[in-house]
Amino acid sequence: MIQMVSDRFLSFSFALVAISCVILPIAAFVPPHNPSVATHRCSSNSASSNTRTVLFEAPVPFAGVGPRSEWMDMSKYDVDDLSLIEAQWRANIIAKTIDTPERIALGCNGPSFFVDTLLVPIRRKAGEGLGIELQEIAGGREDGLGITVIMGLVEGGCAERCAGDVIRAGDSIGSITVKQTLQSTGNMSEEETYVAVTECLGYDATVDAILGLPQPSEKGGESEVEQELMLSIKRVREKPRVKVNLRYPPSQNEPDSTIDLYAGENLRLAMLVRGVKLNDPLAKRFDTKSGGNCGAGGLCRTCAVSVLRGGEVLNPQKISEKQMLEDNPRWRLACKAFVGYGMQEGEITLQVNPRQWGQDSEEWS
Repeated sequence: MIQMVSDRFLSFSFALVAISCVILPIAAFVPPHNPSVATHRCSSNSASSNTRTVLFEAPVPFAGVGPRSEWMDMSKYDVDDLSLIEAQWRANIIAKTIDTPERIALGCNGPSFFVDTLLVPIRRKAGEGLGIELQEIAGGREDGLGITVIMGLVEGGCAERCAGDVIRAGDSIGSITVKQTLQSTGNMSEEETYVAVTECLGYDATVDAILGLPQPSEKGGESEVEQELMLSIKRVREKPRVKVNLRYPPSQNEPDSTIDLYAGENLRLAMLVRGVKLNDPLAKRFDTKSGGNCGAGGLCRTCAVSVLRGGEVLNPQKISEKQMLEDNPRWRLACKAFVGYGMQEGEITLQVNPRQWGQDSEEWS
């Protein structure tokens, strides 16, 4: 049985969660996160068999990490151990928001991993399948929910031919989009787009959804007409890491230390969880000019740190934080700072409780 996990740690009734394998035509398809995708035609003849899909990834942001460059090579965070990948997959119930309905999405069990998305375009001929070998690693539910992953590609199949150097064992298919030309008149053509959502489905439900997609049509008796498909591939990847060097004022009588954080972690929370004595008694609230901890509200400035080196790995300051710290441009509010901005690795050196160091410290030079 698959373990369903709510992001809000609440008990959900699965009778309220409906996952349909029906293929619905839609007027237009907007890929998630607006990724850039460019393709070269994947020819089916042997003379052009070396032509490959040019792939740009669809960056998946998570809390605090911010946007990343579409040219960033994330393949170095791929996981090679298939058993580790399978152990990471889980299905999460994502509560509805103002903009999105309640849904079920793939997630990871460990805090050092995340689910990334790659958009992989392929083309297939009439009578040709996808050429993808699937295996269910969790399921057995009457509603069809589960987790199905890719175990391999059929040699010579359209997936191997078009994206054999992109798709990996352990990946999961989130959805498949097909564009179908209904009719052409002169220079005008009418297209219809079909999407099969397969994320968090068991093997049988995944296969049913894929088989429900329209097949390539034969034009004029010719079987060489190719159909364009877009695969949304979900992949387990390791999060980039940031090394944080901490320097304490002499009055705290604490030795300098180093902590390792994952991209997207909030600096204040990460430091407090690791036992760092962060709240500065000399700090005054920005709003009342008195003492007191605002509880990460960005008002008391007790969590301020001085960035000595490596500030580029933090998210940019917002206007309010800049105004509060305008007299100390090297300072950051730890409650508003996130490491690994843009999914980058790196190293940063911080001075904890900077007010306690004194103006004559060499660190202020």
